[in-house]
Amino acid sequence: MVDDSPAPVVRQLRLVVEAADHEAAVAFFRDALGLPEEAAFSGDGDARVVILDAGRATLEIANPAQKRMIDEVEVGRQVAPRIRVAFEVDDARATTARLVAAGANEIAPPTRTPWQSLNSRLDAPADLQITVFQELRTPDELAGSDGAHPGRDTEA
Repeated sequence: MVDDSPAPVVRQLRLVVEAADHEAAVAFFRDALGLPEEAAFSGDGDARVVILDAGRATLEIANPAQKRMIDEVEVGRQVAPRIRVAFEVDDARATTARLVAAGANEIAPPTRTPWQSLNSRLDAPADLQITVFQELRTPDELAGSDGAHPGRDTEA
C-alpha cells in the first residue's frame, strides 16, 4: 500500500525557554538583542510568556564530534551544553558588546571561523548559551557555493 497523503508541513519553530527572572530575560532578548515582541500572554498564578520574533528558524542537529569541533573553533575548548541558541546579526562585534553591556557573560569574543562567519559565544539570561554570528560572505557568495561547507555550523 502506497501512502499518498501529503507530507506534514511545519510552519514555525518555537523554542520555549523557562526563565526564572522573566523580566530580565525579556529585556535581554527583546531590548538588547532586538527580537521584536510578537505577542504576550498571562494567566493564573503569575503565568507569563512573551513570544519574540527571531526571523527565520532552522533546527541544527549535530553529532558529538561536530559539537566539539564548533566549540574548539568558536571558544578553543569544550563549553557548550546540549542545547545552544545561535542568532545571525549584521555586526557581531557591536552586538556582542551590546549584549555584554546588557548582562551577558562573554565566553569567547568574535572569532573568524573556517566557514567564513564571525562568531562570539555568550552566557545569556535564562541559562542559555548563545552564539552571535555574522556571515562574512555576501548572499550571492553563499548562494553560489556548492553547499559543501566542511564543518559548517549553520547557526540556527
